[in-house]
Amino acid sequence: MSGSDKFQPTTLIDILRHRAVHQANQIAYTFLIDGEHQEVSLTYQALDQQAKSIAVHLQACCAPGDRALLLYPPGLAYITAFFGCLYAGIVAVPVYPPKPNRSLSRIQTILADAQPKIALTTQSLCTKLKSKFAEASEFKGLHWLATDSSIAGDQFTLATQNWRETGNTDADTLAFLQYTSGSTAAPKGVMVTHRNLLHNLAAIQHLFGHDVHSKGVIWLPPYHDMGLIGGILQPLYSGFSVVLLSPLMFLQRPIRWLKAISRYQATTSGAPNFAYELCVRKLPAQTIEDLDLSSWQVAFNGAETIHHQTLERFTAAFARYGFRGDAFYPCYGMAEATLMISGSRKLSGPMALTICKSALAHNQIVPIAGDRLLLDSSNTLTLVGCGQPLPDQHLRIVDPQTSLLCPALEVGEIWVAGASVASGYWHQPEATQQTFRASLAGTETQSFLRTGDLGFLYNGELFVTGRLKDLMIIRGKNHYPQDIELTVQSVHPALSQGRGAAFLVEFDGAEQLIIAQEVEPRKLGQIEAESVCQLISQAISEQHDLHVFEIVLLKPGSIPTTSSGKLQRYLCRSQFLEKALDVIVNWRAVHPQPDLLTAQTATAIEASAAPSEATHSPKNLTAEDIQAWLTTNLALYLKVEPEAIDIALPFAHYGLDSSVAVSLTGELADWLGIKQLEPTLFWEYPSIEALSHYLATEMSNKTIENQ
Repeated sequence: MSGSDKFQPTTLIDILRHRAVHQANQIAYTFLIDGEHQEVSLTYQALDQQAKSIAVHLQACCAPGDRALLLYPPGLAYITAFFGCLYAGIVAVPVYPPKPNRSLSRIQTILADAQPKIALTTQSLCTKLKSKFAEASEFKGLHWLATDSSIAGDQFTLATQNWRETGNTDADTLAFLQYTSGSTAAPKGVMVTHRNLLHNLAAIQHLFGHDVHSKGVIWLPPYHDMGLIGGILQPLYSGFSVVLLSPLMFLQRPIRWLKAISRYQATTSGAPNFAYELCVRKLPAQTIEDLDLSSWQVAFNGAETIHHQTLERFTAAFARYGFRGDAFYPCYGMAEATLMISGSRKLSGPMALTICKSALAHNQIVPIAGDRLLLDSSNTLTLVGCGQPLPDQHLRIVDPQTSLLCPALEVGEIWVAGASVASGYWHQPEATQQTFRASLAGTETQSFLRTGDLGFLYNGELFVTGRLKDLMIIRGKNHYPQDIELTVQSVHPALSQGRGAAFLVEFDGAEQLIIAQEVEPRKLGQIEAESVCQLISQAISEQHDLHVFEIVLLKPGSIPTTSSGKLQRYLCRSQFLEKALDVIVNWRAVHPQPDLLTAQTATAIEASAAPSEATHSPKNLTAEDIQAWLTTNLALYLKVEPEAIDIALPFAHYGLDSSVAVSLTGELADWLGIKQLEPTLFWEYPSIEALSHYLATEMSNKTIENQ
């Protein structure tokens, strides 16, 4: 690690204490409260002291090895609580706080699996969460600690003085549990040790070229591997400062991310592919004043499929602001390997490879170039490489059926072995054995992690082609199709149980969720297809926070299965693309062709996009004014006529996912002429009618201040 060649840490605790002594007054973390200019910061010394204070409280009620649920919004309180757990020898379990009016099912299943003794949160959330959780029996007996109040006043100094090392923390001590799946049926907590973390952090530092002079800007969720390890722990390990902002602030106005990079002259920042695409789509027509991206040296891109077109579009859009295409850093990883599995050296630029699409369907790689590319463009696919395997780790491409190594230029499952690979899943020995203890056929000398991803090596570069299993990664988050299918089949008795498939299909450079679902034979002539599809879309929005692109209702017995009756999702996807499914109804939620919009709608949209000052003063807005704006802009998003929008129906009825809802709060604030709206408004006031009445009342009472 940077800063001292003689210092050889074995735990994250060693690193923070070292920083607190040798870089005491250096700012470690800055959090942008409003995503722009309102900031709070922590030095290494302050972080060390606050972590010790929290640890004293934890040591008074917990034993080393107990689990603590971390329920925080993004911010510095989350970071101090995470390190407080480490200092107390408590295993942190980071979890998204539940959104307003949303189910507790995911947290309940994690609670049942991890069996935490205590929940840590902020004072502002503590009362709300305790009241919300009181409804569920699983939360009875759970202790609560508001850490931002526990380290206040005179208690802070006293608690810091009373902290004592646990004495049993070493490299193989469990640091935290990373719950990776979107599954509500069988969550798995990856057991990440200090040894795993330090090995992966050292590799990232080496490949990214980090040192104490690096600067970071990160908006990624701190509850998952990329945001926590890459965004919070890597700066600590390498000894440089990082600026953090909430994912909601990014989604509300993506330009905030780029402006933060410019303002703080960040050298490292990154996100999943969708974020770069979103920046291009939201790019203002006019020049962005004072935007300078020339300091950006590592623009990492991972956690989901990387699209070559996105890299090209982003580079073209932001080159005039100093962004260089060779700063793009495609990489590959997963929580089971701590974070990163492969990547290149910084400024080496992405490697693209164009291959024959039809050969790929048979797991064969046939590179295409030159004249042949021009002649056969309809049968080509351009993939983006994810770098080389990490130093001191072993990566193999393996036939998942035989466990034999694949020949060159053949697609197989990606297997990984090395010190970054976690020790397994919490209290799930069978799943651990299956995933973390694989061995190549004919050998028993080394255990490999089966990633479940398919790929191949070409000139030493790893290319990822898809999933062996059916896990879907959407905006960097894992979703299991069986969970979505269960939700679909529960919304109406006419939908056949176990006879539906959820899968992703690429449209216009973005992966979209498709639902194919059989109808019960005896209900075939009795269903209102439009109504059923709306129910499906709404249920998926509410329970999975996903937007459905298209739903096809199928005739009974027509969905592809094996001879034993097992669903064949991949074949179903192929038949969908080939229009070979036996479809009763095809329902598309969004993205009809633009020419379906009438001139009247286009005029209304243009008027609604104008600044509020051009039409009326924000002080005189009525609920009807706001309803009209919301109706028009929701219609614009859905690409339907405004008359199709019912202001009394919940936003979830229209399949509105969180990224769109948060983005709309930013556009609505601009139209209202006010500085900021809470990103969670669409959950707290879940219909146009409710939201418009709330905003009109608040603005009338001047509760919401104008700019």
